[in-house]
Amino acid sequence: MAHEHRKHGPKTARFYIVTVSTSRYREKAEGKSPADESGDVAVSMAAEAGHIVVGRDLLPDDVYMIRRKVLELASRDDVDVVVFTGGTGITKTDVTIEAVRPLFDKEIEGFGDVFRYYSIQEVGTAAFLTRATAGIINGKAFFLLPGSPNSVRTGMRIILQEISHVLYLIR
Repeated sequence: MAHEHRKHGPKTARFYIVTVSTSRYREKAEGKSPADESGDVAVSMAAEAGHIVVGRDLLPDDVYMIRRKVLELASRDDVDVVVFTGGTGITKTDVTIEAVRPLFDKEIEGFGDVFRYYSIQEVGTAAFLTRATAGIINGKAFFLLPGSPNSVRTGMRIILQEISHVLYLIR
């Protein structure tokens, strides 16, 4: 059945990438060009898989700015998939989950489970420290990944393998 859904799902999705990092946001505000390796990884992996990246943003660890961006993206007709990188850990400043989870129409809890399964093979038991998750908002798939480039690679591999299936199911 999953194979059937993948087959009938869209072959090309429109991605929007958002990096959450207060330090990089400050650099940008100061007129510098901050490095965003995690965002670069997400953009290049989506594009290399044949998808379209319609936009990209950099936000600070601020619940209200993140929510404002989520609501904006959820209302856009040219976005199918949103990938957030950063802010999914357990420090006081990690607020991406708190900002986005209450807005989910449906949470895809299994995404976090699969993400941690693959992560444990890379970082060991520290994998349980991530709160990576995913959900649906207004017919769009939102994925919340940790901010490290390796974590983004892991998350994007999972997302790209199943995105046709996910989009088929939520449309």
